[in-house]
Amino acid sequence: MRHGKKVNHLSRKSAHRHALLSNMASSLIQNKRITTTVAKAKALKRYVEPLLTKAKDDTTHSRRTVFAYLQNKESIKTLFGEVAGRIANRPGGYTRIIKLGDARLGDAADMCMMELVDFNDVYKKEGAEKKTRTRRSRGKKAAEGAVEEAKVEGEVKEDLPAGKAGKPKKTANLPAGKEGKTKKEE
Repeated sequence: MRHGKKVNHLSRKSAHRHALLSNMASSLIQNKRITTTVAKAKALKRYVEPLLTKAKDDTTHSRRTVFAYLQNKESIKTLFGEVAGRIANRPGGYTRIIKLGDARLGDAADMCMMELVDFNDVYKKEGAEKKTRTRRSRGKKAAEGAVEEAKVEGEVKEDLPAGKAGKPKKTANLPAGKEGKTKKEE
């Protein structure tokens, strides 16, 4: 059983596998897009994304660390120059795997195209601004904005204390003559 074993050995010894991934990573960085099998692309994704993260910090140490993996001066120059400038604001997910749907003729392996995300002009929307994304809720600010909008429209009958945002009262669903009355006042 292979429980907990996350490394795909790709039917190769470790030295051959490291050479394969190094060459594929260099090709991906220089060409921005390569065509390969799905299994190799998934292994390459785990190999190259930490290198792309290291390239954001252009120091001698990070250059030497990445060079130990790639061992190609031209790809290092491209990575720290052109590629690092484009991925500077991206928090991760620098590569994209697009399955091609057709199988290779010799062994019917599933083929895919792997590319650097920021170098694909097909998926970019021209003139579109990037929205900042957060995982935290913006409930308090959004609720205060809703109360202010409701006050402008005249839907809120009473002012809320400062710092307490709530839902505005709507009077449209109440029967005629009982708009602002509560049950105690009736």
